[in-house]
Amino acid sequence: MIRMVLDVEDLADTRFALSPLHETVVSLRVLRDPGLSALHLPWRRRVLDRLGALDTSLLMSLVAPRRTLPDFLTPRPAAFAPAFEDELAVVRRTLPQTVRRDLLATYAPDALPEPLRDATAADTRALALRDTVCDLLAQYWEIAIAPMWAQMRLLLEADMTYRARQLALGGARLLFADMHPNLRWQDGVLHIDQMISRYHVAVSGRGLLLLPSVFAHKPAPPVSPEEPPVLSYPTRGVATLWAAAPTPDATALVALLGAPRAKLLSLLDEPLPTVEIARRFRVTPSAVSQHLRVLHATGLLTRTRDGRQVLYGRSPLGDQLVGHSAARPLTAKGGPVTG
Repeated sequence: MIRMVLDVEDLADTRFALSPLHETVVSLRVLRDPGLSALHLPWRRRVLDRLGALDTSLLMSLVAPRRTLPDFLTPRPAAFAPAFEDELAVVRRTLPQTVRRDLLATYAPDALPEPLRDATAADTRALALRDTVCDLLAQYWEIAIAPMWAQMRLLLEADMTYRARQLALGGARLLFADMHPNLRWQDGVLHIDQMISRYHVAVSGRGLLLLPSVFAHKPAPPVSPEEPPVLSYPTRGVATLWAAAPTPDATALVALLGAPRAKLLSLLDEPLPTVEIARRFRVTPSAVSQHLRVLHATGLLTRTRDGRQVLYGRSPLGDQLVGHSAARPLTAKGGPVTG
C-alpha cells in the first residue's frame, strides 16, 4: 500500500493535467500485455500493424514483468497540457544516475534485461540509452498516439470536468470516491491499495497532480517516493474511444446544412479557391463566398493563402460530417488566413 498525506494546503493545490508523454509510455503496458484491457484491443491491433522496423524489444523492455515503468520517462507536467516534444525534452535532460536508479527500481529485485543492462556500466552508456529511448518514443508517439490524441484529449478533459464537479460538491472524499476501488480517502490520507511499491509520503506543500489516463488500468503513483506527488488514474468512458463512428447519412447532412452547403462541403476533397468552386457550381464567386464564410465560421472548413488566392478545404470536423477519416493537409506559401 502507498499512503499520501495531504494537508489543507495540499488539497487546495490539487490540480489536473494532461500528459501526452505519459499516455505514450503507459500505452506500452497494453502493447506488451493484451490481456490487460480488452477495451484497447482494436487500438493494439492497429498499432502492431504499423510499428514496422521500430526496435520493439527495447520498447517492451521498458515495462517490467510487474508492469512498473521507469519514473524518469513520465516527468510531472509543468503545464496543464504540455506538448509531447516539450515533455520529451525534459526526459532528454535526465541525469545518468537518475536513469540508472529508475531502471533498477523498475525491475527490482530482478536484474535488468539485456536491452537495458548497458545503462549500469557507465554514465556515457546511461546517457546513450536515455537518448536512444527518447528517439524511439518520439517515433512510437507518431505511430501509436498522435493520430488519436485529439479524441483522447477530449475524453480526458471530460473526465476532469466531472472530477472538478465532484470536488466542488463533496470535497476530497467525493473526488476520490469513484475514481477506482483501490483508492480510499480517510483522515487526510490518500490510501492506494494493491501496489507493488510500499511507502508513506507527506506531500508537504507540493500539491497533488492528478493525471486521468486512457491506458492506466489502476491508480499509479511514482515508483519512488522521492518523485513529486503525481497520481495517474483510469479515465471514464474509455469504452467509447475506439468504437467505430456511425456512418454519415447524406440526407441528414442536407437536412442539417441545406443542399448547397452540403454539396459544397462534399466537393472539397482537395483545397480549392473561391473562383474554382464558383466555376464548378456555375454560379458567381460572391454567391459561393457567402456559403464559404458560414462553413468556415462553424469550423467545417479551413482556409489558407496561396499567393493572392485563398484556398478552402475541409476541417477534421467537416471530414467527419461527410464520412472521411482525416482531413487533407492544407499547405500554402503564405501561411494561414486569420481574417
